[in-house]
Amino acid sequence: MSRAAERRERLRATAAERGLDAVLVTNLLNVRYLTGFTGSNGALLLRTDGPDVFGTDGRYTTQAGTQVPDVELLVDRNTAAALAREAVRSHPGGPPARRIGYESHDVTVDGLRGLESVLADAAAGGTVPELVSVRRAVEGLRAIKDSDEVDALRRACAVADAALAELAAEGALRPGRTELQVGRELDARMLAMGAEAPSFETIVAAGANSAIPHHRPDTTVLREGDLLKLDFGATVDGYHSDMTRTVVLGGPGGVVAAWQREVYELVAAAQAAGRAALAVGADVVAVDSAAREVIAAAGHGEHFTHGLGHGVGLEIHEAPGIGQLGAGTLAAGMAVTVEPGVYLPGHGGVRIEDTLIVTDDEPELLTLTSKELLVL
Repeated sequence: MSRAAERRERLRATAAERGLDAVLVTNLLNVRYLTGFTGSNGALLLRTDGPDVFGTDGRYTTQAGTQVPDVELLVDRNTAAALAREAVRSHPGGPPARRIGYESHDVTVDGLRGLESVLADAAAGGTVPELVSVRRAVEGLRAIKDSDEVDALRRACAVADAALAELAAEGALRPGRTELQVGRELDARMLAMGAEAPSFETIVAAGANSAIPHHRPDTTVLREGDLLKLDFGATVDGYHSDMTRTVVLGGPGGVVAAWQREVYELVAAAQAAGRAALAVGADVVAVDSAAREVIAAAGHGEHFTHGLGHGVGLEIHEAPGIGQLGAGTLAAGMAVTVEPGVYLPGHGGVRIEDTLIVTDDEPELLTLTSKELLVL
C-alpha cells in the first residue's frame, strides 16, 4: 500500500467513526496529501464503503494517471460538483451516500450552495444527502508526519542551512548591502541548491527593522553594529523548512553592544527552554509558557509579542499552534518550530528559530546552523 493509500485509510476510519458515507476533499494541499497529485485543479471523493474517485480536468489527465494511478479518475472541469453527483450514485461497494463530509474551511458560501443544489438535483425528488463539516479532519492527520515527510523536511532544512552558510562564508552579509539584496541572494542560493521555492517571503531585517517581527525587506542599508535578523526557509518536495538566525554586523574591532548581547542571550535561553519542553503529551500552552516565562522574568514579557511556534509541513503554518491561545498536546511525529523573540521598538530585536520533530525521546533538531552569537 502506498503512503497516499495509507493516509486515505486513516481518513476513511475517521469518516466511519463520524457516521459519514463519504468525504469530499477539496483543499488542494489535502488532496496532495491523500493522493500525491500536485496540479491546480483536483478533488477527492473518499467513500467509507466503496471505491474512491479522484476528479480533475482535461489538462491533468496524464498527470493524474502518473501521480494517482490507484484511484478511479473522473474528468470534469467543475470537479467538486461532478464528484458530488458521483457520491449520490449507487456503486459496486454500496448504496448512494446519505451523509457527505465536506471541508467547511475550504468551501465558500457560494460553493456550499452550489453543492447543495447539485445534490438536490441529483436526488431527483428523493431524500437529499446531508452535507456535514469534517472540520479540518485531514489537517489533523497531517499534523503527524510519517518517515517520508520527515525526510523531506530534513532535506528542506539542510538546503536552508547550506544556503546561509555559503552566504556568510562569502561575505554577502556585510555593511553597505541592502536588505533586498541579501534576501534575493539567499533565495537564489536556496533555489540553486535544489529548493523548489522559498518557503515564504524571506525576512531580512537590519538595525531598528529587526524589532519588527515580520518586517518586509526594503532598501534599508546594512550598517556596522546592526543586528541582522534572517527568517527564511526552503521548500523541498512540497515540504517547508523554517529557521531564524540573528547576527551582529560587528563594528570596529567586532564589538557587540552590551544590550545586544544581553537580549541575544535571553532569547537563546528562552529558545532552549522551549525546545526542552517539546515532549509527547506536553500541552502546547505549557510549551509556550516554558519559553515565555524566561523572557518575562527578565522584564521583557511585553516585548515577546507572538506565539512560540507552529506546525510546519505542506504549509509553512499548520497544526499544532504553540502559543497562549493554542489547544491540545504534542504527539510523536509532529514537526514544529520554536521561535521566541524580544523586540525593542526603534532599537532592535532578536529572534532564534528552529524546526524540530517531536519524538518519544529528545526532539530531533532539523535546522543545524549554530545558535551562537555570530559577529560578521
